[in-house]
Amino acid sequence: MATVNVTDENFEMEVIKAGKPVVVDFWAEWCGPCKQIAPTLEEISNEMVNDVVIAKHNIDNEPNTPTKYGIRGIPTMLLFSGGELKATKVGATTKSNIVSWIKENI
Repeated sequence: MATVNVTDENFEMEVIKAGKPVVVDFWAEWCGPCKQIAPTLEEISNEMVNDVVIAKHNIDNEPNTPTKYGIRGIPTMLLFSGGELKATKVGATTKSNIVSWIKENI
């Protein structure tokens, strides 16, 4: 399953009320590091399909949610589980770092 696109409107449904942990990647079209980690997140989404949902949130098109969670720089990933924010990771990093971070927090 590919990544899910989340908006300000469906955030509650897709993330807060999700049946399994969700990593929300806050990104923008103009952000180089965001584009750099996008394929990595796709891979993780496919490999960890039973454990976690990877969601993408475009901060330019949907500015309310990033403001609510105090997103200052992108890429920023937030991990939600059981409707609660469990962990935050800021900046582009390696696949193994992202996978470890997810596993530590789900």
